[in-house]
Amino acid sequence: MIAIFFEIAGTTCMKLSEELTKLVPSILIFVFYGLCLTFLTLSLRKLEVSIVYAVWSGLGTIVVTSIGIVWFRESLYTYKSYVHLFKNYRGN
Repeated sequence: MIAIFFEIAGTTCMKLSEELTKLVPSILIFVFYGLCLTFLTLSLRKLEVSIVYAVWSGLGTIVVTSIGIVWFRESLYTYKSYVHLFKNYRGN
């Protein structure tokens, strides 16, 4: 869960950095992702990599999508388009 928190913080800082033009969020991207990967690696001591990666990427995607819609006012339509694209790619 700690790795997921830092991944979400790092990804949010990507948006806040405005293409790396804002100093503090730009630095925090690397700090948060460094911490994220550290804790993600430590979690592999007790859990299988397939479970760790699935939970990390899945929860990270859900929370970052929610932050994008609520905080950054990103379009829900854009996310629906990606969901449909993914479903078509999978063949469903």
